[in-house]
Amino acid sequence: MRMRGSRIALLLLMLLQCGGLPGIAVGRCVVFNFGDSNSDTGSLPAAFGFYLGPPAGRRFFHRQTGRWSDGRLYIDFIAEKLKISYLSPYMESSGSDFTSGVNFAVAGAAVTQKSAIPLGLDTQVNQFLHFKNRTRELRPRGAGSMIAESEFRDAVYAIDIGQNDITLAFLANLTLPEVERELAASAAMVADAVRALRASGARKFWVYNTGPIGCLPQTLALRQKPGDELDAAGCLAEYNAAARSFNAELAAACRRLAAELGGGEDGATVVCTDMYAIKYELFANHSRYGFERPLMACCGHGGPPYNYANLKTCGQPTATACPEGERHVIWDGVHYTEDANAIVARKILSGDFSSPRTKLKALCK
Repeated sequence: MRMRGSRIALLLLMLLQCGGLPGIAVGRCVVFNFGDSNSDTGSLPAAFGFYLGPPAGRRFFHRQTGRWSDGRLYIDFIAEKLKISYLSPYMESSGSDFTSGVNFAVAGAAVTQKSAIPLGLDTQVNQFLHFKNRTRELRPRGAGSMIAESEFRDAVYAIDIGQNDITLAFLANLTLPEVERELAASAAMVADAVRALRASGARKFWVYNTGPIGCLPQTLALRQKPGDELDAAGCLAEYNAAARSFNAELAAACRRLAAELGGGEDGATVVCTDMYAIKYELFANHSRYGFERPLMACCGHGGPPYNYANLKTCGQPTATACPEGERHVIWDGVHYTEDANAIVARKILSGDFSSPRTKLKALCK
């Protein structure tokens, strides 16, 4: 009996090493992402039916992510480090792989419904709920993503949104105090989204604050007025002040959520990650990372100081890309280059910019 028991134990060990027992999911990382263009992996063209073909310049077709772009987003680098498949956009009907999670982020989305893109954070949460229900319906038939109930419960729910809310508030010609009140409401809505996900069974939340929008070439080229204050890095001070105000509200919301939803064996974990600090460092100390002209878009029109002109943006025939080998922080006036995204992802994964100090890889287990 002892020899037989040893053989059974050895067989079980071999099965686990070869990929697990039939019908039993081996623990893995699953991520559900919500946000805007900073982490959109293709939802916008899929949702509205236009093709993002190869524009002029140095953009290329990234085979692994299946997108025309300067390269990988920070979310792609994170997927690589977590050893999971790239997150397919929820709206993409062809070639999607949802086994490691889903990306609900959409370019142009805002926390509120004031954006021209009607796919705000609350809609993205509703899309997730629909996805989860359909997964439950299809799983018994061996169809769909096959994400298990336990994997929905143990998945990481990441939220990176808010940048467009700042832009929309300023475009409404509000004063900075009025903008800050609008953004406080947006931060409260992010907290409501976390609560809605928690009610569906989610337990692990990774919430990013928003980056220094005042450093983007688009903001500097289109929103800067004579006499506007620039900070030490040359960024538009008022826009960055608004971003910090939103981030302070969001940090307070994260602390309240941790107290409200945490505790007990099945309590939720809420981690807030300082994307502002991570990204601002690339502008303030750009030479440390080998970047040239941090406030100038790589792909655009007009040359220094920002290489950004309205209606002559990257992808238009009038736009050109910077020469191969030049390292820029911003690709097209709004979005970060692959070089910058690699650094952003590395800093996110370090856990040094998260409160409470947590490594995403540890939370993912």
